[in-house]
Amino acid sequence: MQISEVVENENVDFTGIDLSYFLIGLLSAFDNRFQAIADKSMREISWKQFFAIICISLCKKSPTLNELAEVMGCSHQNVKQILLKLEKKGFVNMVVDEKDKRKQRIEITDYCREFCQKNDEGGNIIMKKMFEDISEEQLKVTIQTIMQMEKNLVRE
Repeated sequence: MQISEVVENENVDFTGIDLSYFLIGLLSAFDNRFQAIADKSMREISWKQFFAIICISLCKKSPTLNELAEVMGCSHQNVKQILLKLEKKGFVNMVVDEKDKRKQRIEITDYCREFCQKNDEGGNIIMKKMFEDISEEQLKVTIQTIMQMEKNLVRE
């Protein structure tokens, strides 16, 4: 299948581009566009900072820096910078692990919970608009595809 059969754009010549390369480029461009819209809508924190909060919330217990970096798919250094900014703004606290004093765990603050509740409606509107006319089956296939790409990427 040719990209031109999937995508119509009179300003770009897709001739000879492999679908897999096109998909990676599409994901990168989408990430940039989504981040710009999310940054604009939240104002107080960036999308990457909000994504860190989402990832912390997904963890069964307060994660360590390394655990959060793994969930986010980022380097330890990038996550540390994000957390320092969130901590300065009052969104997270770094607390010493009770069992291993060398480790710090990341906890979401009440201020963060309040922020998330206040911004929930705006986020829901963006998500609803973004996923309009996309079936559950399309979502499942997309999720499965990206998860397989992730497995292939980290496989040694």
